[in-house]
Amino acid sequence: MDHSHHAGMSYMDNNTMSPSHHHPTTSVSHSHGGGNDNMKMMPMTFYFGFKNVELLFSRVVINTAGEMAGAFVAVFLLAMFYEGLKIARESLLRKSQVSIRYNSMPVPGPNGTILMETHKTVGQQMLSFPHLLQTVLHIIQVVISYFLMLIFMTYNGYLCIAVAAGAGTGYFLFSWKKAVVVDITEHCH
Repeated sequence: MDHSHHAGMSYMDNNTMSPSHHHPTTSVSHSHGGGNDNMKMMPMTFYFGFKNVELLFSRVVINTAGEMAGAFVAVFLLAMFYEGLKIARESLLRKSQVSIRYNSMPVPGPNGTILMETHKTVGQQMLSFPHLLQTVLHIIQVVISYFLMLIFMTYNGYLCIAVAAGAGTGYFLFSWKKAVVVDITEHCH
């Protein structure tokens, strides 16, 4: 909806609006005076700049090239840490497996033959330190993944590149030993 007709309008109070001024939509962020007149519009296209870039919190505002460089490095490292945390959790899970059972079952093979297929079943106790540690690390991983998503949603090109480059570098450094498995529980990918 075009609100360019609002430019230059000043409001004395909430009752100075003309009764004929009507919008058919309702929106929480649509206010006419009496509220926060310093509302900032969030960019919805990618841009490269470093003036007035809010980073996750309203008090963290980037205004200089040096601040943007520092934010780039911090976001890059956070994305690398996120990838490392994923691999560390997988490794800890493998090390904390308590009971291992092997089950063999017959399956039909080619030409009417019977093959034996072996399945490995791994268990872990719910009330154990390894499971508690996994739970805490999972919470940290989810929070970091949403922080990275919100940083990317600033649409600032520098910060988006930092997220992507950090995640790629982290994957390159930490995942080279890991077998390629698609994790359907993965957040933000």
